[in-house]
Amino acid sequence: MNENISDLLKQIALGEDSVLELKTLEFSGNKVVSPHRNSMADELAAMANTVSGVIVLGVDDKTKEIHGLPSEKLEIAEEWIRSICNDSIEPPLDCIMRKIVISDKGEEKNILRIDVTRSLFVHKSPNGYFRRIGSSKREMKPDVLARLFQQRSQVRLIRFDEQTVPGASSDDLNSKLWSRFRTVLSPKEDQEFLEKMKLVARDEDGNLRATVSGVLMATEAPETFISNAFIQAVYYRGVERNGAKQLDAKDITGPLDIQIRDACKFVESNMRVFAIKAPNRIETPQFSMNAVFEAIVNAVAHRDYSIYGSKIRLQLFADRLEIYSPGSIPNTMTIESISQRQSARNELISSLLARCPMNVNAFGSRRSYIMDKRGEGVPIIIVESEQLSKKRPVYELIDDSELKLTIFAAQPPWED
Repeated sequence: MNENISDLLKQIALGEDSVLELKTLEFSGNKVVSPHRNSMADELAAMANTVSGVIVLGVDDKTKEIHGLPSEKLEIAEEWIRSICNDSIEPPLDCIMRKIVISDKGEEKNILRIDVTRSLFVHKSPNGYFRRIGSSKREMKPDVLARLFQQRSQVRLIRFDEQTVPGASSDDLNSKLWSRFRTVLSPKEDQEFLEKMKLVARDEDGNLRATVSGVLMATEAPETFISNAFIQAVYYRGVERNGAKQLDAKDITGPLDIQIRDACKFVESNMRVFAIKAPNRIETPQFSMNAVFEAIVNAVAHRDYSIYGSKIRLQLFADRLEIYSPGSIPNTMTIESISQRQSARNELISSLLARCPMNVNAFGSRRSYIMDKRGEGVPIIIVESEQLSKKRPVYELIDDSELKLTIFAAQPPWED
């Protein structure tokens, strides 16, 4: 905002980028007829939804030629922008406008500079929710939009798993999937039940939408609405992460409880089981499936679903299993205290998983339902894995944005 005119002219000469937009205005009498006010609203909102930037009126965006604005039209242009910010953008957008006189090719010309600051809110314009990518605006995908809503202050009081998913209606929920959460005490009327369970909620326009938890637990393909809602599983030959040594790979999709089941099956079908025949056959698996189950449940239940493009990664090697879960450690928990403390990022998802019947053959587990709210998961992972492999599992926080768990494989009994 404090750039001088010389700096602004240099920026104009370079052309549009992520923080600079150039526009010419056309008038018919005392009315702006081009660009369309809805298009202008989209540009303003996109910039506020992304980064602070500048829009300059009176400059051709393609030739970068300064046409200027007639002196008698400056007030009209200013009022036009003010009207758009107040009436065509929700919530209304604050911006700073300045009339500037510049010298171009020996001629003085008027331009209108609009400074748009990065907003604390997410702004909707007539054609939807936009963000700025490079020199153009793009409509935000549902998961990008949800992430932005979480970041901005207006929804900090709403947990991400309770937020509505743009483009996902209550009709997208599968009745067979959500009806399993019903009890004899549940409301008889479907919509009332779904709202009480927070599987659906009203968006800011009053439309009934599926929530993040509704999409994750009650749709056949959650990744259709939240593109990162799946587990990427890979089994490598040997101990190195090498694409040429992939023995098995699968994108595990579906409702979260199905993802947990299928991820456990992936590990169980690919891990080795050592057997000693005499005198009685004794089998030693590489991993405790009870510990693997708990690790996958924790990853699915507690990961940060708002991080765009990040999925759970499960990587199986000859000597270890690595599980990467998007997001930092919830609240004030530390790596050192992770086995003693209990904290849930996604309380609604955890509550719903606690209603899902156990669907995994986790040897040694006494669970009736997938999720346990007593905080026993991490201790089980540590104790059972260490008993089997003689190595304590390791938790690591990567770049404060991803939690990595390494469970070491048991060695063949004859090598002990």
